[in-house]
Amino acid sequence: MTNKRSSPVCYAEEASDVYMGYADRDEVLGALNELLEAERAGTRVASSSRREATLTGYAALMQDVGQDEAHWCAMLTRQIQRLDGSPSHNTGAFFEKAMVISDPLERLVFLNRGQAWVVRKLEKLLPRIRDDALHADLKSMAEKHRVNINLAEAFLQKNQAVPPTKD
Repeated sequence: MTNKRSSPVCYAEEASDVYMGYADRDEVLGALNELLEAERAGTRVASSSRREATLTGYAALMQDVGQDEAHWCAMLTRQIQRLDGSPSHNTGAFFEKAMVISDPLERLVFLNRGQAWVVRKLEKLLPRIRDDALHADLKSMAEKHRVNINLAEAFLQKNQAVPPTKD
C-alpha cells in the first residue's frame, strides 16, 4: 500500500460557458438589444425634455443624461457588432410612455424609474457575462446610471417634487 493520493480528473476547463452558469451568445445579444432599445428611448426622452425645459438646471441635467444615454447606445451597438450580432433599430416603448407625461418633474421621476430598471437588468446580467471587455462596459454603465439616478433625485428634492419610489 502506498501513501499516494489520487483524485478524479477535473474537466471544468473544458465545460461550456452555459454549463458554468454564463449566458450564451443569443441570450447576451437579446439582453444587449433590449438595453439598446431602452437607452435609445432614454436618449430621446432626455432630448425632448431638454428642449421643453423651463426649470432652472433642468435642461443641463437632461443634456447630461441624454449624452450618457447616447454614449451607452454607442457602446451597446459596438459590443453587439463585436459579438457578430445585429443591433436593433427600435426605440423602446418607454419613450412613448414618458412623453405623455407633461409635467417635467413627473417625467423626471418616470425617467429615473427607467434608469433604475436598467440598473436592475444590468445587476441581473453581469454575473452571467464571461467576456471581460463586455463585463467592464456593462459595469460602467450600471455605475453611471446610479450616478444619474442620484443627480435626478437631488434635483427633484431641490425642486420639492416627490422623490421616485424604489421599484
